[in-house]
Amino acid sequence: MAHRVIWSDEAVEDPQHISDYIARDSHHYAAAVVRRIVKSTRRLSRYPRSGRIVPEVGDQRFREILVYSYRIIYRVDERTVTIEAIAHGKRSLHFDID
Repeated sequence: MAHRVIWSDEAVEDPQHISDYIARDSHHYAAAVVRRIVKSTRRLSRYPRSGRIVPEVGDQRFREILVYSYRIIYRVDERTVTIEAIAHGKRSLHFDID
């Protein structure tokens, strides 16, 4: 059974922030990166546990997939996948664990 993919209020703004940052150098590359990030989240509906466990958290519910130099952090529940954050790989993670 497919999971429903939703975005947290915090994460929904992350693609725009990423796009704004990259667009300072290239609007074309900014759009390509954001498209790839969003496309990568769609597979989580069918394969919610395809990402690795987030090392800093160590909880099986919290996983990540890597797209370019970005980490897509998500939580897997019984029927939903919640995108919690999209962060650059060099940045520290700061989000609450329920």
